[in-house]
Amino acid sequence: MSGPRVALAILLVAAAGPAGFFAYRLLAARHLIAPPGAAAVGGSSAAAASASGPAGPAATSAPLELPDITLPDTTGAPRKLSAWRGHPLIVNFWATWCEPCRREIPLLESLRRKSADHLEVIGVAVDDREPVLQYMKRMSIDYPVLVGGTDRGMAAIEAFGMQPALPVSVFTDSQGRIVAAKLGELHPDDAQLILTRLANVDAGRMPLEKAREEISSGLAGLAAARVRAATPATTAR
Repeated sequence: MSGPRVALAILLVAAAGPAGFFAYRLLAARHLIAPPGAAAVGGSSAAAASASGPAGPAATSAPLELPDITLPDTTGAPRKLSAWRGHPLIVNFWATWCEPCRREIPLLESLRRKSADHLEVIGVAVDDREPVLQYMKRMSIDYPVLVGGTDRGMAAIEAFGMQPALPVSVFTDSQGRIVAAKLGELHPDDAQLILTRLANVDAGRMPLEKAREEISSGLAGLAAARVRAATPATTAR
């Protein structure tokens, strides 16, 4: 792998550090939920293979830029992700049956509404069209959603170099360069950490590689703090 690709692979893998590596397996035909403590993972084939274990799914290399994926929108019309270049993006992979995915939606809507940088959120549903349309109507989701179905949706996740688990959020700058990829539920502090660096990259205030490094270490710290907070304290005797 070239130098920049290795750097991105390190970013995507290193943030899982304190929480450890997790096995991402297809537990059932439609159940691909990432473990609650998962941070940003993926990356090189060697590292991702280590994460998935011998029985896990095949790994792919993490791309440096937004893959030119085409999927139908909610009307059935084909749309390319590249159509949204020129804006910072969050590409969020989700499904109606995925509880952490559902919990993320209000945060994603809030981030989009409050952004001063014309942030766009693109939902990619790893789900069937009818339940997606019903859920969008019930929740008044107002950002664009592409409908991949299970097979095409998982293939789209893998095109980003990620293991097929949900939810996944990929952050790109206005040039379409991948700044970070977050596997597992996105929390407000994760989003603030990533989007602050993304805005600095877009404004020319921070080199892309430095942003990736700071996001990697920052997500690792946030994941570790959540693990500590969820671990009951033991009483010394």
